[in-house]
Amino acid sequence: MSLDCFLAVLLCLLCARPGVAIPRVIDTKRSITYLGLEHNDIELFLGIPYGQDTGGAHRFRPPRAVSPSFGRTIDATTYGPACPQQLGIIAGSGLPVMIYIHGGGFWGGSNEEPVFAPDGLVRESVRNGMPVLHVAMNYRLGLFGFAQSEALRSEGSENAGLRDQRLALKWVQNNIKYFGGDPGRVTIFETSSGGLSVGMHMMAYGGSKPAPFQRAICQSQALEPGITRSFTIDAMQRVVEYAGCGTAGLHAPTTVSCLRGLDMETLLNASIATYRGDIVSNIGDIWLPSVDGDFLPEAPSTLIRQGRFAIMPAAENIAAAMFGWCENDVTLFTDIHIKSANDTEAFLTSYVSGVLPEKIKELLTLYPVSEFTAAATQTLSAEFFRAARIFRDIVMVCPTLWYAERLAQAATAGRGAECAGRQGARRVETAPASVYLYDWNQTILEPLLEGWTGRFGWGSVPTSEIGYIFANFSSYDDVVIDSRGDLVPPGATDYALQVRGSRSWSTFASTGSPWMREKHTFKGFKPAFPEVNSGMNRRISIFVAGGPHQGLTVVDGHNIRAKSTALKEQKLRERCMFLNSPEMIEQVGY
Repeated sequence: MSLDCFLAVLLCLLCARPGVAIPRVIDTKRSITYLGLEHNDIELFLGIPYGQDTGGAHRFRPPRAVSPSFGRTIDATTYGPACPQQLGIIAGSGLPVMIYIHGGGFWGGSNEEPVFAPDGLVRESVRNGMPVLHVAMNYRLGLFGFAQSEALRSEGSENAGLRDQRLALKWVQNNIKYFGGDPGRVTIFETSSGGLSVGMHMMAYGGSKPAPFQRAICQSQALEPGITRSFTIDAMQRVVEYAGCGTAGLHAPTTVSCLRGLDMETLLNASIATYRGDIVSNIGDIWLPSVDGDFLPEAPSTLIRQGRFAIMPAAENIAAAMFGWCENDVTLFTDIHIKSANDTEAFLTSYVSGVLPEKIKELLTLYPVSEFTAAATQTLSAEFFRAARIFRDIVMVCPTLWYAERLAQAATAGRGAECAGRQGARRVETAPASVYLYDWNQTILEPLLEGWTGRFGWGSVPTSEIGYIFANFSSYDDVVIDSRGDLVPPGATDYALQVRGSRSWSTFASTGSPWMREKHTFKGFKPAFPEVNSGMNRRISIFVAGGPHQGLTVVDGHNIRAKSTALKEQKLRERCMFLNSPEMIEQVGY
């Protein structure tokens, strides 16, 4: 059987049963038994299929749910294969569920990557007295998950990768109770394209369908420039031509049939060959979600502007969302050879090629190079850091602030509608009640990057928070080596941040808030938009996680406790007002 990608779910539960060799969970309704394994005092159930074969005639099509036969025993002791790419006794019942959607630019990645192993996250949640259950999925990537054409759209087959994710979320809603999970307390989370996926699920179907989750965390991305531009359709055209399927034209049904008739390896190699030829385009983010009139009925910016968010079920459990970025997100994707103002302008023009030249120049004036300094060794220039900051704000920070604020506004309006509804003897479902923002400003990765590149001053790069949130420094033990070849272990402040960070994430999954006074979490991590007035004039609070100025910080002012003005110096309000203007959003393309 040809499989484009085998869909699987990983479930990590608390503490193996004393005296029980093989962890098992039984679906009593259908007499289905799941056989798992024990690892590091955690019960694992791996490779659980939630979708059927996606190869051959089913390639690119929406996923189909698995329906195991009555009385079946499912071996859940090994991971299922990731999508083709380049490269017991349950401790209590009704546990909150954290669903991890892996990142990788919609091009690579899987649910078994060592740095995302959830053992530490689960253990810290237990030590915090608020245990969680962790789920991870595989889904279709690249061409297999994000193919676009008019023929695919007409049959409802675009955004197949997002639809895979949605099917997995529905599987959790229908089955997680058998593993001790609470389907009414489900949090979806991850970083990079995983964060973008979370952002898309929060607006799925334009808010017309109930969401199969209640809480969401977007890490280092919630939107992406280029979704409404031609990156993916251009990539599709190249693949079709390379594979020899373009005779009838890109959008013809026979072209889709031709692609479905190719073996998996041939099609994968075609997508790899054309991807490599265009890696500089949109920093390699070529296979993107599409506005398909269904899963995404309108452009993401339109859905956000209209407040058309996926409805999170109103219940006694708080619905909430958290958004954040790493302080130095995207430095790794910025051209290290940038030395001059012309270099910066050329780099930005290449990345956001749809932005008019006059807008690029206006943008540059908001970030004077005098506000940036070169690395101490001069290996990275002041212009490099200027370009990286502008790049970061374009792709990670300003769209995220805009999304988060609009979500908070919808929440405020929704709560008002719900109160009115109760008075009128009816209940109105609401958007998330609480929205949080964070800026992650500590990393254990810098020595590794210095050793790899011979350059210094990278800062808190993408995925810097992962080792802390997953309480999983061990996966870096053999790779964090500095330029002298010396192993650089995490320090005491790293381990302290690991405990606080991991427990804050799992506490959010349990309660809808990342902060509890009586728990060892981030202290004072309060909602980002405490005021009810709309627009960028309202006070914006961001929690700085790690670094010398940790704590809740007001964008235009200081850290409430440490009196730091670090965020004020970034001028986020002024710069994001420009980047989030309707003209810039249209030109950037989301």
